[in-house]
Amino acid sequence: MKLSPTQTELRARARVDLHMGGAVVLVQGGATTADGLIILAAETLTKERLTGLRALGDPPVLVLTARRAQTLNTRIYDGDLARIIIPPEADPKWIHGLADPVDDLSMPMKGPLRPVRGGDVTLHKAALALAKEAKLLPAMVALPVANAAALAARQGLTCLSIVAASLVVKPALRPVISAHLPLSVSEAGQLHVFRSTDGVQEHYAVEIGWPDRAKPVLARLHSACLTGDLLGSLKCDCGPQLRAAMAQMGKEGAGVLIYLNQEGRGIGLANKMRAYSLQDQGFDTVEANHRLGFEDDERDFQTGAQILQQMGFSAVRLLTNNPAKIARMQECGIEVTERVPLKVGQTKQNRAYLAVKAAKSGHLL
Repeated sequence: MKLSPTQTELRARARVDLHMGGAVVLVQGGATTADGLIILAAETLTKERLTGLRALGDPPVLVLTARRAQTLNTRIYDGDLARIIIPPEADPKWIHGLADPVDDLSMPMKGPLRPVRGGDVTLHKAALALAKEAKLLPAMVALPVANAAALAARQGLTCLSIVAASLVVKPALRPVISAHLPLSVSEAGQLHVFRSTDGVQEHYAVEIGWPDRAKPVLARLHSACLTGDLLGSLKCDCGPQLRAAMAQMGKEGAGVLIYLNQEGRGIGLANKMRAYSLQDQGFDTVEANHRLGFEDDERDFQTGAQILQQMGFSAVRLLTNNPAKIARMQECGIEVTERVPLKVGQTKQNRAYLAVKAAKSGHLL
């Protein structure tokens, strides 16, 4: 009986290890004797772990996304990432200062920084992808090592095999359970729970009434927003959109709301709060994401398409102001027969935020 972990299970372990400040080893293509990369998350790095890493040989590097590197005004030689040599005298505080923009305005001079150029950066890209999956700041401390798998075995570290096609993994979804759930908008409600096969998230579908699978269903892809959906935040329009979408489905007697655990446009709640802190310093929502090292929007709407398809829907009338959702649904095989606007939730507190979404992200407001 085969009981050893799969690569998907090892990837899940790696995310937990990084969260706890542990090291992870990456190797290319499953080679057991090849050189590889040992990585630690900059956000959770400790002095002891940094000392242990330095004892292995050459100076480690700090791997940053191009977005963060641009903020630091350092040269980018590797396309969508940059590698910065960590000086021998640098401590975790220095590294945290490069990874986290919270003090950028009070400490604008971070250098001089020495970027690296040349060589294969496949594993460095995989390291940043893991950080994003773990909802950590996308900044990794990395050191090339010889016989990486053997080193991982000696140190008891998670060793993850990476191929170019698996830098960013798109996990499958499986249905877990469905149950009747009477709602204020309709007593004929059902909640469907779906779980990703990589163990990262659960996602949900709220089915209202008895939608005809042969016809376009009134649908909403809604990304989780703790602050807006639950706490009534005035900084966004998420809560009002959620309630308006469900109310419209109840009024029409049928619909499906896909609730995706993609807080903060996919960067996670902690990073979303970091972005809010940067917005308090005067940056808009897109600029804040870029300073953190993220793209404008890190969400994956393919997940929503998978759920709709598993529920038997192939065409939707999509409740959205975001043309990107429409394009993504079409790419994933879901026909969008109509865009149904959701113009609700505008406040004096989110007026500028909504203007940026229209100007920079193309939202139709």
